[in-house]
Amino acid sequence: MTKVLVTGAAGAVGSALLAELAGKGMEVVATDLRPPADLPEGMRFVALDVGGSDPDRVIGAERPEVVIHLASIVTPTTREVAHRVDVIGSRNILDACLAHGVRRLVVTSSGAAYGYYADNPVPLRESDPVRGNPEFAYSDHKRQVEEMLAEARGTRPEFEQVVFRVGTVLGAGLENQITALFHKPRLLALSGSESPFVFIWTRDLARILARAIAEGPVGIYNVAGDGALGVSDLARALGKPVLRLSPWAIRAALAVAHPLGLSRYGPEQVRFLQYRPVLDNTALKERFGYVPELTSAEVFDLWRKAAGL
Repeated sequence: MTKVLVTGAAGAVGSALLAELAGKGMEVVATDLRPPADLPEGMRFVALDVGGSDPDRVIGAERPEVVIHLASIVTPTTREVAHRVDVIGSRNILDACLAHGVRRLVVTSSGAAYGYYADNPVPLRESDPVRGNPEFAYSDHKRQVEEMLAEARGTRPEFEQVVFRVGTVLGAGLENQITALFHKPRLLALSGSESPFVFIWTRDLARILARAIAEGPVGIYNVAGDGALGVSDLARALGKPVLRLSPWAIRAALAVAHPLGLSRYGPEQVRFLQYRPVLDNTALKERFGYVPELTSAEVFDLWRKAAGL
């Protein structure tokens, strides 16, 4: 019986993964700061703070064969808090896996690791450079985590890694800082940019993670449903107008509003709308062996209907 330890198990993706693994004949240890709302029968919960000494203690005591590392912070209170979880936490998990004989580590990275750059290829493939953006904590931290994982692959080639660069995760009832944009009366767009989004269904992602435990081959894979939706596509689906502004005007406004506390976003956020990474999922389908059930458009439609929009 394969023993699997999951970090970040109380989150939306973690909960979906636990439900997917229920009854699959695996010994599953769910870890997080708090127990999942619905822990499937037969699974155990162990409290674990990835940013401290817990990873070494818990992984050393549990001795899992596979660790699925989901713990991350998308919208932190401070950059320091995010760094403690995303970067230090990932280092702690990686070190504990190497120290205690874990066979395989499965990590959810992000398409944000590629960074938001004007010269990004469209679409991005796994062979394209991971550059992050220093001004975006989440993007920069995912880059740093991928660099430490690459270093481990060089020094410990026998240690199996599966790294998923995930697009925007959506599912019925899921809300986050991205979906908050879709609840606005008008969708914001920059002149000359459609700000394309690629979505992956929560359940598709859970199935992909489950496959990575044993069947899925090691490697790095973009994770997204087929296709991409620009702001115009999203606006039509929502029946909302689009407010198009020039990039320089938004930068100027945020440069004034952010220091005054009138906006949580600074002028650097303009890149987030201008140069969103579009992920090629060919390797996921052909090499990893999983074809997402829902396209990006179908995932968004599922979320939209559940949100009553």
